[in-house]
Amino acid sequence: MPSTSAARAAPRVGDACRRPLVEPAAPLTPEHIARYSRQIMLPGFGELAQRRLAAARVLVIGAGGLGATVVPLLAATGVGTIGIADDDDVELSNLHRQLGHGLADVGRPKVDSLADTVAATDPEIRVVRHRERLTAANLRDILADYDLVVDGSDNFPTRYLANDAALLAGVPLVWGSILRFHGQVSVAWHREGPTYRDLFPVPPPPDEVLSCELGGVLPSLCVTVGALMAGEVVKLVTGVGTPLLGRVTTIDALTGRTRELAYEAIADAPEITSLVDYELFCGIEPVALQGGVEHEASGPRISAAELLRRLREGAPMRLVDVREPAEAELRRIEGSELVPLGDLLMGSDPAEGDGAIVVYCERDVRSRRAVRALAERGHVDVTYLAGGIDGFAAVASEFVRR
Repeated sequence: MPSTSAARAAPRVGDACRRPLVEPAAPLTPEHIARYSRQIMLPGFGELAQRRLAAARVLVIGAGGLGATVVPLLAATGVGTIGIADDDDVELSNLHRQLGHGLADVGRPKVDSLADTVAATDPEIRVVRHRERLTAANLRDILADYDLVVDGSDNFPTRYLANDAALLAGVPLVWGSILRFHGQVSVAWHREGPTYRDLFPVPPPPDEVLSCELGGVLPSLCVTVGALMAGEVVKLVTGVGTPLLGRVTTIDALTGRTRELAYEAIADAPEITSLVDYELFCGIEPVALQGGVEHEASGPRISAAELLRRLREGAPMRLVDVREPAEAELRRIEGSELVPLGDLLMGSDPAEGDGAIVVYCERDVRSRRAVRALAERGHVDVTYLAGGIDGFAAVASEFVRR
């Protein structure tokens, strides 16, 4: 067993990054000292760390579940310049987890809503609104004005784009991800340690990726992960504490457990010299969510929550079950028509009727194939139920007959 002195001498991942990222701004005014007094008095913090935060320029990618937590926290902490990059508008379905927006903000650009939230906390903080979709063509120029980037996006193309752009700019990246009951937080900084690509060298197959719209997310998880991300920003800017470099913290909100996984840089990883087409890199087409239907490479899909809403409204639609008869006998969605996938591929069509065709199976593997086959035959309003009857039963059991 190593001695205490030997254990203290051993370097820890992230120790090299304790040097503050930002030079301090001018001395604080009496008003600012009063505002941040509870933070200034923290051991190892002091006025100097607060002045560094005042001088910091932080870009936050995404104004959704994570960004709507991170941005208000950075403002409350005293970060002097906050950039917000998002091209979406606030929707009613956002409000349960995106706490930086309110009911009066529905229909407004998210960047404007969060800018108002910051102004209500501290009007002296400078907010830069980037109401645009980030791409390989614009992110490098945007990043030139920032010391650090926070990635709170909800898709893999943007995550890889943010990682590579931060690497080329030489700035640290704080990233987080959330889905259902699970979250992750880490820091990527090529100059000081491994990056996002070292943890995830290859993106997952597009068919295995769920968005929050389709998979769901626990609201409190957004706050937990967002708060940890904001804490990493503070540590990097001020040099206080040890950042999550080479470590990823995972959170399971169902059990209340957290884990820390260490990872290292891949020695023979390809060098990143430029930005690429990240949607092509991730093997997907651009995604657009319209009226609860998400259009992507494997065909248009509908969430369980959206199907439930339409059923409650009595919207005209044709539910088509492409499982086998024995499966349908165990459980089925009320009002659905059984057309086994084998029969459908051999030429059988659903019965004629009004409204869109919504195809489902046990999960959604067979229904995706059915949607493609029906589209090839000329059916234009066909979607598949993401997660299948298995996911739908967990959301709307009253519509599932056994």
